[in-house]
Amino acid sequence: MPKRFVVAASEFPDLPRFPVGFELAEALTVASQQLHESPSPHNTLRTAVRLAVHLMPGAEHAGISEIERGNKLRTLAWTDDVVRSAEARHGGREPHRHWDQLWHSPVVRMTDSDDDGWDVLSALGLRSALSLRLRADRRRLTVLTAYARKPGAFDEDATRIGRLFTTHVSIALESATVREQLTEAMHTRDLIGQATGILMERQGIDAAAAFESLVRASQRENVKLRDLARRIVGAHNST
Repeated sequence: MPKRFVVAASEFPDLPRFPVGFELAEALTVASQQLHESPSPHNTLRTAVRLAVHLMPGAEHAGISEIERGNKLRTLAWTDDVVRSAEARHGGREPHRHWDQLWHSPVVRMTDSDDDGWDVLSALGLRSALSLRLRADRRRLTVLTAYARKPGAFDEDATRIGRLFTTHVSIALESATVREQLTEAMHTRDLIGQATGILMERQGIDAAAAFESLVRASQRENVKLRDLARRIVGAHNST
């Protein structure tokens, strides 16, 4: 059962709600700090949806989804079960044209789901949506969408603030992803080193021969090198 993440004002006591002017600069600075303190990409996304509701004028709910070309949509983070339900109901269906426009535009606003024919949102009482791209390549998009129960909730100010905010989110997400990859690379190197050492001891061979043996076994069994190394180290430690 997915954990529910509910927005509470007390989570961000230093942030003015729906800031403007100098307050906006201060709020974005605090938000940026919150985002960069997140230890992983997943936590960065969770922090981003909570901050989106607090910062973006008109926003009551928010979610971050990954949209692949074709008919695949996956929700990565959400503020509450309303968003989770709205996006999950799309399942394997073609994403709504509101999202489809994001392949060509960095931001898309929907004024009223009743008029736009977005029945999934309308049934849940969500009338407005503002979607902003976080990441994009030829095959997939990562999108932050803010929702509101009021029609026409997102004006030009909300859009501008949203674009400023998502710039910070994108930078923080990229930074967290790089940190995670570096950590994984260091861990993988350590695992392979341990596995190589175990093979050297078992087979009485040098490091080069042990590593070559590990690579051959990886290719023969069609298993990633790090997974094979993890298996060897785990088996060795359990004996």
